[in-house]
Amino acid sequence: MSTPEETLPRATQVLAHGHWVARTARDVVTLDFDDRFRRRRRYVGEKGLAFLLDLEEATPLRDGDGLLLEGGGVIMVRAAPEPLVEVRAETPERLARLAWHLGNRHLPTEIRADSLLIRDDHVILAMLRGMGADAQQVSAPFNPEGGAYGEHNRHHGHAHGHGHDHGHHGHDHHDHEH
Repeated sequence: MSTPEETLPRATQVLAHGHWVARTARDVVTLDFDDRFRRRRRYVGEKGLAFLLDLEEATPLRDGDGLLLEGGGVIMVRAAPEPLVEVRAETPERLARLAWHLGNRHLPTEIRADSLLIRDDHVILAMLRGMGADAQQVSAPFNPEGGAYGEHNRHHGHAHGHGHDHGHHGHDHHDHEH
């Protein structure tokens, strides 16, 4: 007897926005950032089409990407609005300095021409305002940068006892016993 997941159409490939014809989509899924960064998960589109996302590895899905179904058809991905903070500064130099402080804390950040978007966090919001930032709570789709080490930086914090070797903050993680 097969499980419900085994009978669902499987989406096994991501088609980048602009590399497929959006009007041909069989259905649409609107997802927040966390739900757009999965390897395997069951979803139901807005028209009711249930399918299984079944990728080889967790892949960040962007607004307008398509999920290619085995046997044909594409599901369009839409980025859902979520609670964020829009950060602005009086000069590009001050905005760059604020971006550095966010990066130093390993916070997922979307970089725009004249602003930064981060997840809503009252502690970080207070810190930014204390540094002179114009920081306002907004609701918008979130598409943070992937970062130097890939898309693993999607969580609020980043513990330093993580055991992988990328030598940041002047620390060398080579000496951990595993």
